[in-house]
Amino acid sequence: MQEFGFSVKVKDMKYIFILGNHPSLSLAELLTVFSTDIELVNNNIAILDTKKDINASQIIQNLGGTIKIGLVIKENSKDFAYDSKKIVLGLCKKGEKFSFGLSCYGDNNIYVKNLGINIKKALKNEGFSIRFVESKEKVLSSVIVEQNKLLKKGIEIISFKYKGQIFLAKTLAVQPFKSLSFRDFGRPARDDRSGMIPPKLAQIMINIATGGNRDIKILDPFCGSGTILSEALLMNHNVFGSDISKKAIEDSQNNLEWIKEKYDIQNSYELLQINATEISKIIIDKFNAIVTEPFLGPQRGQIDIKKTIIQLNKLYSQSIEQFLKILNKNGRVVMVWPVFVQSGKKYFLNPDIKDFKIANIFEKQMFDDKLYSTQRQTMIYGRQGQKVLREIIILDKK
Repeated sequence: MQEFGFSVKVKDMKYIFILGNHPSLSLAELLTVFSTDIELVNNNIAILDTKKDINASQIIQNLGGTIKIGLVIKENSKDFAYDSKKIVLGLCKKGEKFSFGLSCYGDNNIYVKNLGINIKKALKNEGFSIRFVESKEKVLSSVIVEQNKLLKKGIEIISFKYKGQIFLAKTLAVQPFKSLSFRDFGRPARDDRSGMIPPKLAQIMINIATGGNRDIKILDPFCGSGTILSEALLMNHNVFGSDISKKAIEDSQNNLEWIKEKYDIQNSYELLQINATEISKIIIDKFNAIVTEPFLGPQRGQIDIKKTIIQLNKLYSQSIEQFLKILNKNGRVVMVWPVFVQSGKKYFLNPDIKDFKIANIFEKQMFDDKLYSTQRQTMIYGRQGQKVLREIIILDKK
């Protein structure tokens, strides 16, 4: 394939994934979605070396942990300025407006703003109508890339170091931030008081539970307002939701009907009001995956952490015992356990996981243990200053 002034071999494609704010979770998601090896370049980037062409625009719709997907178009670049100008020159045409942006990931000592301005001046002097899209940072956000139409009427060139060499890549797709925000804040039933899992995290958990496969039978036994169920429907899964709260079931139904209408989804869903600690008494079906964020304890006011942990350990232990009975042999549970933060100290749950084991996502790839956030090799989702963090627990049957 001849493009950008360089030759790219389709039989040896290198795709890059710009990881989100929780790179360990983003990497875990990629490792379960792609059956081939993913290599971590740095805290921001993972690279996929494959013989198969991928549909980046389609894939990124369901990858909650990936901000951008790009295609490597130049390996071992000796002169970033010269190569960047050559790429832009190979795409723009005289008489037509063209936009470009530059992003530098990692520790490359490249001043992208000055470089972009110089490229713009040089091409304008050659008679091209060119616009340089810049940012205060060394990288362009997905919002800037999308709003400046760099994917349709321009290009974003990404530079990064890989195995001691400078690589250049073209951005193919960015995270659908508008759609994610719409599904989060535009849905008819939102329950801020009880807490709601972000759609991006729901996507990550679903992918880790299903391996990126479609048409999987998924259960959320603490469905709340139905975020996990909604995202699973969008990913073409068959979903079953339950909750002890009548209001939660009503909210889920409203949101699921809304998502089906807005996105023209044909898959069906089932909802049932029942306590998760008794679910196997009513449900006799077997599920391929259980993905859930249970009750995380009080979200406001003064929290009695010791008392809350005792209560939640009991609830989670009883629920996990039920999961064992309704999960298929090779099924997986991906769930959230709360981590309480007080005076800089973290307090973890320790429920009985019965005949489950905590899955080691990075074991076969021999990645650094620093990817894990805890001693039991799990990852934490949250931001600085939160009183309750989310520990992502991945359970496989022993």
